Amino acid sequence: MSTVTFGITPGYGEKLHAALGYSGAVRVDDRVEISGQAGVDDDLVIPESLEDEIIQAFDNVERTLATVGATWQDVIHVNSYHKVTPGDDVIGDDHNRVMAEQFRRRLGGRAPIWTETGVTVLGLAAMRVEIRVTAIVGSGN
Repeated sequence: MSTVTFGITPGYGEKLHAALGYSGAVRVDDRVEISGQAGVDDDLVIPESLEDEIIQAFDNVERTLATVGATWQDVIHVNSYHKVTPGDDVIGDDHNRVMAEQFRRRLGGRAPIWTETGVTVLGLAAMRVEIRVTAIVGSGN
């Protein structure tokens, strides 16, 4: 039988759990799935700059992974959702540059698969990015 553990990120995750009734992470044995993480602070405020928002989203992925005993080093798949204007034919370099910098900074050479999707709306009106990951605890050792 599998062991299932749910995680709720302290701060913003607790607020979202209370308001919307969901957990930020689930661990089934060594496999971890997290919900999409926004670039918000604990008061659900989104930074003005896109770069700061993406960095905060990466920080929030890290915080959420930790609730179930995982780290960025365990990540095997990244899904990122980027707000685009209808009619845009590509996700801009302003998004991709920061995403790539954060992958290099946090993954230490590990290169998980990455699916990047442009969307017209996200969970909060001001959001421009959301990141969710899958991880296998211990796979990065």
